[in-house]
Amino acid sequence: MQLQLAEQPAVAIRRVHAVVNPASGGVGPATAQELAALFAELGLDHRVSEITPGRGEDMVRAAVETDPDLVVVLGGDGTARLVAEACGPLGPLVAPLSCGTMNKLGRALYGPIPWREALMGILQSGAPRWISGGEVGGRAFYCGAVLGSPALLAPAREAFRARELGRAWRRAVVASRKALLSRLSYELDGRRRGRGVAISLICPTVSRAPGEHDAALRAAVLDPPPRAAARARAGLHLALRHLVGDWRDDPEITAPCVSGRAWAGRSLPAMLDGEFFRLGRQVEIRFRPRAFRALAPRTDA
Repeated sequence: MQLQLAEQPAVAIRRVHAVVNPASGGVGPATAQELAALFAELGLDHRVSEITPGRGEDMVRAAVETDPDLVVVLGGDGTARLVAEACGPLGPLVAPLSCGTMNKLGRALYGPIPWREALMGILQSGAPRWISGGEVGGRAFYCGAVLGSPALLAPAREAFRARELGRAWRRAVVASRKALLSRLSYELDGRRRGRGVAISLICPTVSRAPGEHDAALRAAVLDPPPRAAARARAGLHLALRHLVGDWRDDPEITAPCVSGRAWAGRSLPAMLDGEFFRLGRQVEIRFRPRAFRALAPRTDA
């Protein structure tokens, strides 16, 4: 079967490769079979790959190398990040459906509807849409990034994803205290310079800032007062924002950023779309206006 997209330029969907992450919240044990049955019902040439722990990058790369017209993602934002980075601006279309624990990207593109409904809608009448993103130290992100020691909150976030709320809270408290001990230096767009505990970056696709546009990341520097009590409150505030996924609503996030750099005396921890990374001692920050193409609902002019 060939599905013709309604908007120009026309894109024919013949071959589909789905990437399913069973470890993501909301992905059930029968999700891969359900997805394969749906593709078979539509008559599409399809493959479905289930990610196994420790092999995510290799399996995603192998899926993209099969040269599909569309890669469907059922997983969290971290899984969507892997697929979108592998596809890039020249690769196949991506459909990062909302099925994981914290799907900011999927919900921004398709709304709060079930993944099956969203998939049927875009297969029947979807259109290609450029999605912007960011890059830190050569690593891409499409929702948001935290650069600096508060990224050490990643283990607390993982506990929260597993719904182990007590452990998540304890790790958040401990990490927030440690996170405020180290500082980094930064330069944003060649104008804003200084030092702080962390830099937060949010992509336009998921930002809800008033008057938001697609021309830049939204940036904020966490630089709490030196008093211990104030620093602790600031650290817990950041921890809670990341645990519940609402840090994009923080009123501190006001400044646009297209490029920049950050550096410290040791390797910089980073959280990119919820996943933890260790980067170099100096990293470049870059806005990518055309990071990848998503198969999204039509937007009539």
